[in-house]
Amino acid sequence: MKIAVVGATGMVGQVMLKVLEERHFPVTELIPVASSKSVGKTVSFCGKDYQVVYLEEAVNMKPQIALFSAGGNTSLEYAPKFAEVGTFVVDNSSAWRMDPDKKLVVPEINANVLTPNDKIIANPNCSTIQLVMVLNPLHKKYKIKRVVVSTYQSVTGTGKAAVDQLNGEIEASVTGKKTMVEKIYPYEIFKNALPHCDVFSDNDYTKEELKLMREPIKIMGDDSFRLTATAVRVPVQGGHSESVNIEFENDFELDEVKNILSATSGVVLQDDITQNHYPMSLYSEGKDEVFVGRIRRDFSQPNTLNCWIVADNLRKGAATNAIQIAEYLVKEKFV
Repeated sequence: MKIAVVGATGMVGQVMLKVLEERHFPVTELIPVASSKSVGKTVSFCGKDYQVVYLEEAVNMKPQIALFSAGGNTSLEYAPKFAEVGTFVVDNSSAWRMDPDKKLVVPEINANVLTPNDKIIANPNCSTIQLVMVLNPLHKKYKIKRVVVSTYQSVTGTGKAAVDQLNGEIEASVTGKKTMVEKIYPYEIFKNALPHCDVFSDNDYTKEELKLMREPIKIMGDDSFRLTATAVRVPVQGGHSESVNIEFENDFELDEVKNILSATSGVVLQDDITQNHYPMSLYSEGKDEVFVGRIRRDFSQPNTLNCWIVADNLRKGAATNAIQIAEYLVKEKFV
């Protein structure tokens, strides 16, 4: 089982290697892939060092599965090349997500849509994954009409340079000494909240907000409900948080909602306000589950619920979900 990790030296790529190792994925040969400036470097996996290769060389090695986390342009150019030699590509960029011919997959929800012919499989946006993990079981029971989501997103979602910017600003605040780091955001992120995730589109929504509004419909296979979103970047490194308001067609009992979520694979209910027990990014870091709490009725209109959803955006929001897709391909003997 030859597995290529494209973007192996990046933040998500490094987590992919860690998750592959933790989950004992049946890798017999690892092919770490990165940009030309990283070729020749080594990455460690299961106690062994592997030399980083460039994309063309990796294609010629014909891996069974390639896990991509190297940006949309790289995916658009090279995912088809891998697919042509028989490789299953699980792509973490936004390049293929809304392509009508490509599947957008959260394994707990819709892995069954995959076939042996799906050589390029899209991994959803990190914020979308944790959102649909909660929406899907509730939609099956009560039928969603409308969702309003506001995100509080970790700087890790932007990458290592953004983490460096935050840490540099923290150090400058503490020591008074400015450190020379690349400025990724248009403003300081320390002690700030930026209502600006990704770039703005012509309709005044950011691309991150549009992903949250469009991707759940494709994943859940139902266009009968609507979503709107505001995405905010906050000075946090542990994970993404979401405030979610869900209007249903049918009424609900709070205890039943909690029981449904407790019984959902991959979801952990943390909802005991008497003990100050609720989801926080501080405790989601390094975990694969999606955490949900602060579940309460919205008294401003009928059949409406508020909740708070948190997950590690580098794990379930990216690396773990991609590897779960790869695990499904192996389980179904597609590879």
